[in-house]
Amino acid sequence: QVQLVESGGGLVQPGGSLRLSCVASGNIFKINHMGWYRQAPGHQRELVAHFTSGTTINYGDSVKGRFTISRDNAENTVYLQMNSLKPEDTAVYYCVIGLQKSRYDIPATYWGPGTQVTVSS
Repeated sequence: QVQLVESGGGLVQPGGSLRLSCVASGNIFKINHMGWYRQAPGHQRELVAHFTSGTTINYGDSVKGRFTISRDNAENTVYLQMNSLKPEDTAVYYCVIGLQKSRYDIPATYWGPGTQVTVSS
């Protein structure tokens, strides 16, 4: 089994910062990709930031220059540093990790349960 645990969400004022963390645990042989998506009420889930392979990163247009994704391969952890937060960043943030549980395993994608980020004064 693979489990993703997210942390770091909460309420912050506009202009503030938050740092999200996502730790993957369980039967993990290789992580292929990892990142963050978000979904606001009434909207589709959208890309925030994603390590697609190695060090290649894709950022959503609305967060470029404000958010930074990083990873700790030894700890199977991905982070999202969010600065200059705006009310429109309010959403549930989901961690996503693609991995293999063994050398011969078919790669699969796992999603975390989500963590709420609310930006409001």
